[in-house]
Parts: sequence; structure tokens; C-alpha cells
Amino acid sequence: MSPLKISWKNLWSKPLNAGLNILLIAFGTAILTILLLASSQVSEKLENNAKDIDLVVGAKGSPLQLVLSSIYYIDFPTGNIPLKEARTLMSSPFVKMAVPLALGDNYNGLRIVGTDSNFVKLYKLNTSEGKMWAGDFEATIGADVAKTQNLKIGDTFNGAHGLSGSRDVHEHHPYKVVGILAPQGNVTDNLILTNISSVWKMHDEEHDHDEHDHEEHEHHEHDHDEDKELTSILIQYRSPMSVAIFPRMVNETTNMQAASPAQESTRLFSLIGVGVDTLQWFAVLIMLIAAISVFVNLYNSLKERSYDLAIMRTLGASRTKLFVIVIAEGIMLTLAGTLIGLALGHFALELIGSYQESGQARLSGMVLLSDEIYLFAAGLSIGIFASIIPAIQAYRSDISRILSKN
Repeated sequence: MSPLKISWKNLWSKPLNAGLNILLIAFGTAILTILLLASSQVSEKLENNAKDIDLVVGAKGSPLQLVLSSIYYIDFPTGNIPLKEARTLMSSPFVKMAVPLALGDNYNGLRIVGTDSNFVKLYKLNTSEGKMWAGDFEATIGADVAKTQNLKIGDTFNGAHGLSGSRDVHEHHPYKVVGILAPQGNVTDNLILTNISSVWKMHDEEHDHDEHDHEEHEHHEHDHDEDKELTSILIQYRSPMSVAIFPRMVNETTNMQAASPAQESTRLFSLIGVGVDTLQWFAVLIMLIAAISVFVNLYNSLKERSYDLAIMRTLGASRTKLFVIVIAEGIMLTLAGTLIGLALGHFALELIGSYQESGQARLSGMVLLSDEIYLFAAGLSIGIFASIIPAIQAYRSDISRILSKN
């Protein structure tokens, strides 16, 4: 009989012990897998979505909220800023490129973003079908929007007021899908893009829809530009000198605030990091308990089986064969636990992702990371370390002494 078969039979002669050890290892590995996958996805999303944006300018309030709402679209904006003041900033010599944003509506929880062609340049967008939006109430939609909402070129849909929910629907002006973006792997996959005047008209008509005829609204757009507002502006600096001067100028001389995506993302990540570290130590502790449990299990089982092992030796089994049998038991236990834990981690994260409301921050368990090999190696190491002392004992056992005792 091969050493592996013997190890397998030994393990399952006490299924409760083996099951408990596998469960402990699986639980620790699953927590570490979830943390590894989630933190790498969050940091990748933070980097991908903010990589070419130096600054966000918006209404005064929480800088983190401003960044979350204008770059990641996962929070409410801090308010609106007057168009007149925004234009002055956008034409500043410190600014290389400015992207205006007008938020406020959604379609089934997906953000409708009023913006201009600079948004296309900033995110290097391409369409897989159709064209970029041009006229009023034309919409170019992200790849995921088309997929989840089953929208195609030529379809129309109605936006609803607010950033989620569909109670207050704008029924008087449907948007028409004129283009579908190629998958970008960033936040734009989940956005509906249109021009700013569509967003303005939608809300202008909300106020005076009953009193005015539609024809009057054709000239309505530029009648009172003074009253128009934007939600925020995404800015790229012209030179490194802008970093020192421009944000301070905005914060001190205007009613607006400037927030740095890089700084706010770092702050956000350090806040998340505290929780991640705590959970990581918790998982490592479980793995440590699992290692001790495997060790105790093998040590006790070896004491009970010393007579059987001695008989095996007299029947011609070498010391090395006994050593291999015990080591194999430890490795089998931890390998089974590690593989179950990895699968469990992926499944749990996919489940968590399916319950997340925001498409922008959705986590997926359907991702394989090269770093997971380290978790696999850690499981293997636990098996070897936990079984090395019992294996050495089996190797060194004195046959004549054991047989004479019995």
C-alpha cells in the first residue's frame, strides 16, 4: 500500500478531527482571500478612476464626499456651483483641461452625467456602437449600462430625479441612446453620458413645465446663463506650479472648494486599511490555531498508532516511509482546507458584490489574483510545520521498545 493511501485512511479513521482541522484552515484562508481580493479591487478602482484627474472643484463641504461623488459616483454631491464662477476657473492659466459635470438624475440607480467632449478626452473613451452624444437628450451609455438595462441604439428611457430610486420620473423628456461605449474597465462603464444643457432643460422644465410652451424652451437655454449651475469640475493642471497655487486660490478666494483625488483616496484607504489590518490579524490567528490543532491531532494519533507503525517497520517499511506517511497527513489536511477556503472566499465575495447597490464599487469574486499563490503556499507550509515534529518522532521511534511494551 502506498504511503499516500495509508495517510488518507489514517486521516479519515477520525473524520470529526479531520473535519474540524479542515474547517479551521478553510475559515482562515477564506477571510484572507476576501481581504486580498477586496483590497486589490478597491485600490485598482481608486487608481483607475482618478489617474488623470489632478483636482475636483465643487461646492464647499466634505472634500472626500466631493471626490466620491464626482469621480467614483458613489455619494451625493456637496451641492452646486454657479456656472459663471466655474467658467472663470476653467479658463484659468493654471488649468490645462477642465471637465464640467452636471449631476442630479439617475436611471434605475445609474448616474446620468451631463458633461462635454473633454470628458471623452479625459477618459479616452471610444464607442463600440453608434456615436458620442451631441444634441439635447442624446445619451451615450457605458458598456455595463447597455448590458444590465438591456438598452440598444435607438432605445429611449426616462431619467428620474435624484441619484437613486425612480419615484420622481421626468416623463416629459425621454433620452435617446445614440451610442454605447466600449468597455473601459473604469467608472464610465456604469454611466449614462449626455450634454449639460439636457440636464439643465430637464430641471428648468420641472419648475415651469406647466406655464410655458415647449417652443419657448428652445431659446430658454441661454436666457439666464447667470442662474445656471454645475455640480463640479474635474481639472488637469498645466504645470507642477499649479499644485501649490491653484487649490489654495480656489479654497481661499471663492465660495467653492478644491479637493485632491490622490490625497482623499489615500485618506480613504488608510481608513479602510485599519479595518483590513484587524481582520488580517484575526485570519492569521485562526490559521495559527489551525496549525496547532493539526499538530495536536497528528501527535495524539501518532501516540495511538505507535504499535501499528512499529509492526509496519518489522514488515519492512523504512523509517523514511513512516516519515512520509505522517508529513503527507498534515499536507493533505491543510491542502484540503486551503483549497476549500480559497473557493469559499471567492464565492463569499461574489455574493457580497451581488448585494451591493452601487455598480461603481461592486466587488467581484470572479477574479483570480497571482498573490493567491502565497495563500496556497502558506497552507502548504502550515501542513509541513505542523507535521514535522510528529514525523520526526515516527522516524526515530524505537521498534523494540514499543513492541516490548505491548
